[in-house]
Amino acid sequence: MHRVKSLPDYLLERYKDWKSHDFPTNRDLFRKLAIEGQNPRAMVIACCDSRVAIEAVFGQQVGEVFVHRNIANMVPPYTPDGQHHGTAAAVEFAVKYLKVSHIIVMGHSNCGGVRGCLAMCAGEAPDLERKESFIGRWLDVLRPGVARIADITVAADRQTALEKEGIQVSLENLMGYPFVAEAVDSGQITLHGLWTDLAEMDLETFDGGVRHFVRG
Repeated sequence: MHRVKSLPDYLLERYKDWKSHDFPTNRDLFRKLAIEGQNPRAMVIACCDSRVAIEAVFGQQVGEVFVHRNIANMVPPYTPDGQHHGTAAAVEFAVKYLKVSHIIVMGHSNCGGVRGCLAMCAGEAPDLERKESFIGRWLDVLRPGVARIADITVAADRQTALEKEGIQVSLENLMGYPFVAEAVDSGQITLHGLWTDLAEMDLETFDGGVRHFVRG
C-alpha cells in the first residue's frame, strides 16, 4: 500500500472549492440522502468515457439516477456461473433492491471501445485477441452487433452503426436476466436505448417497434 499516493493537488483544490461554494446550498439534500438512503427512479448504463456527461444531459440532482459505467456501455449475457460480474450485479441491485422504474442504456459517438471491437474483429488488434486481455474479452459481448453491420463498408458509418447496435445488444441481453424480464413484463420497469453525438450533444432514442433510432 506504500505505493498509493495522496490525491493530486488539482483534484484536492477542486474539492475544496466545491465544498466551500456549492456544497452549502445542497447541505440538506446530502444529509437527507445520508440518513434516508437513495431512491433513484432510473438506472443509466453508460460508457466509461469521460466525455459522456450524464449529469449534465439529464440535469438530475444527487440521488436521482443510479449510474453504472463500463467499456462501451455493454450488458453481457445472463451468466449465473458464480464468478465476478460487476455489470450484472449493478443491474440486479437496481432492479431487486432499488426498484428503479427505468433502465437506460446510453451509447455515444466516437466510442473507443466500439472502435477497438471493430479493429479486433478485423484482425487489426492482436493484443485484444489475447485470452488475458480484459478489454478484448469484454468486447466479445459486442461481436453479435459486428455481424449485423457486415454490409457497411464506410469506416465512419460502421463506427456509428456498431455504437447503435451495441445498445441493442445490451437491451436484448437485459431481457435475458429473469428478474429484468419479469419486471418488464409486469410493468415495473421500462427499458430504453439512447445514443448521443458528443460534439452536438443531440440525443437519439431507440424505437423498439421499428428497431431504429430517432432524433429526440
